[in-house]
Amino acid sequence: MARVIQVGMADLKVARTPDKLMTAGLGSCVGVCLYDRVPKLGGLAHIMLPSSQQARNNQNPAKFADSAIEMLVAEMIKAGAERNRLTAKIAGGAQMFNFAGESDIMKIGERNALAVRETLKRLEIRLVASDTGGNYGRTIVFDIETGDLAVKTIGHGERII
Repeated sequence: MARVIQVGMADLKVARTPDKLMTAGLGSCVGVCLYDRVPKLGGLAHIMLPSSQQARNNQNPAKFADSAIEMLVAEMIKAGAERNRLTAKIAGGAQMFNFAGESDIMKIGERNALAVRETLKRLEIRLVASDTGGNYGRTIVFDIETGDLAVKTIGHGERII
């Protein structure tokens, strides 16, 4: 019987088929899904901030793009994934609020999505699909059986990437 495993903010989990991984409340946060299709093993990280290096309180590595993705890769390998087969799908990184001025520091969604892409590139994990940006939140459900990522939004429908 398939379970839907919830992944909270600043959290990550690994699952195998037939289970699904789900996270809600992706505004400026980014959901990173890693997949190894051979053992049908998947992982999901709910990232809140771009870099653990720039944070005063970096006690939780799952909160940051750089450390969470590295941690997720390690957990997947421990569960039986092969590093060279990993692919990624991402969603989130919205600009939920408008701020006066043009300061990049307030563009947290954009900075999160960029940090995720840079980390995946550095780790040589191929990004195969993304749904980022905009000004609306997302809930994602990652189907480990198929590798499909359902992206649900209010007012923008649902799509599979």
